[in-house]
Amino acid sequence: MNIIALNYIKNPVQKVLVTILFIAIVFAIDLYVFQGFKVVVKKWIPTHSGLAHVLYWSIPVFLLAFVLVRVIWFPESSKNNYSIFINSFLIALFLAKFIWLFFILTDDLIRLVRFTSDQFVKPVTAKNISRSEFIVTAGFLAASSLFGSLIYGIASGAHNYTVKKRKLPIKGLPKPFIGLRLVQISDIHSGSFWSKSSVQEGINMINDLKPDLFFFTGDLVNNSADEFDGFKEMFSGINARLGSYSVLGNHDYGDYVRWPNKDGVTKSDNLMGLKKHHQDLGWNLLVNDHDVINIDGEELAILGVENWSAHRRFPKYGDLGKAIKGVENVKNKLLLSHDPSHWRAEILNQIPSIKATFSGHTHGMQFGIDSKYYKWSPVKYQYPEWVDMYTENDQHLYVNRGFGYLGYPGRFGFLPEITLFELESV
Repeated sequence: MNIIALNYIKNPVQKVLVTILFIAIVFAIDLYVFQGFKVVVKKWIPTHSGLAHVLYWSIPVFLLAFVLVRVIWFPESSKNNYSIFINSFLIALFLAKFIWLFFILTDDLIRLVRFTSDQFVKPVTAKNISRSEFIVTAGFLAASSLFGSLIYGIASGAHNYTVKKRKLPIKGLPKPFIGLRLVQISDIHSGSFWSKSSVQEGINMINDLKPDLFFFTGDLVNNSADEFDGFKEMFSGINARLGSYSVLGNHDYGDYVRWPNKDGVTKSDNLMGLKKHHQDLGWNLLVNDHDVINIDGEELAILGVENWSAHRRFPKYGDLGKAIKGVENVKNKLLLSHDPSHWRAEILNQIPSIKATFSGHTHGMQFGIDSKYYKWSPVKYQYPEWVDMYTENDQHLYVNRGFGYLGYPGRFGFLPEITLFELESV
């Protein structure tokens, strides 16, 4: 259950009931995990067990009280940095305890099996079967590692922008486009940013790459267009010699909030405002449309579609047929499409003239292992193509790790990405 969701519950009775349920779940988990905590304390610091027990309960009580007061009585404060960090600390603590819970549950199941089997041998009482210090301690170490990783990901990973350099071989690429420098970012999610100065450093890194083309592949905001108001001047500073192109992502449509909002803004008004942001930035927003770059008589088509996903829970607004109409005869096309599942569903082996597709959306789930030799994140179980480069039959898909973050205000393993492609002919 996400405590941020309480902000969107308008019915006061419903909000109270959901709040009570949330508190009950949190404290039920806390109470269960506390049984394992007592084992660890008794083993490691038996002389200070009382103080440790007080600290165990005081930290979540304080954090939970702070967040609930903010959500119920001061919902507008949810975007300040203090609220973001405390909320994140609470979520990290909750997830760590949730992991530990499984170890303790495993230990309890083992104890239950032992107790049941022993009844057939000789009667024993439950107190004769002690907890396994090994299992409980292993759970504590696993939970601590997760908690530490999540906190580190906020403090160090959220704005640790990383440039990924990739060669992009395109079969039959005309000579004037060989060596073209293309920079892609995706998933800005401006409503989540907590450090404007760090965002500016990321934008400076983009310009330092001196791109010929700039691509943005969707999710400018989390929900509403006004989230971007404080960042428009920054992103308008991105310069690309041959132009900047963008598309919409699933979060850009305002599908996840109620409209009209408190100011009377409707969903259609919001989308118009978001499109205006792209226009003001000087980005060519491709809404099921295309543009053609002509150099020395040779053509390269840039296509862009609205969000299209093979997953049912995400919208299918995109119309690839409409985007490609008029450039059917251009032999080399590049496509911007936010959701990578679009590639295998409608593009790969079906439209061979689309030589490369640029996507985002997955964020690498902002947590996992991202090394040269091995990549892992839970999101891989939902998306066959979820990060970096995929190539089949001379067609490429690149899934950008994302520039911003959503929900969890940090990154561990999968750092925010700026991708530099250099086009080459094969």
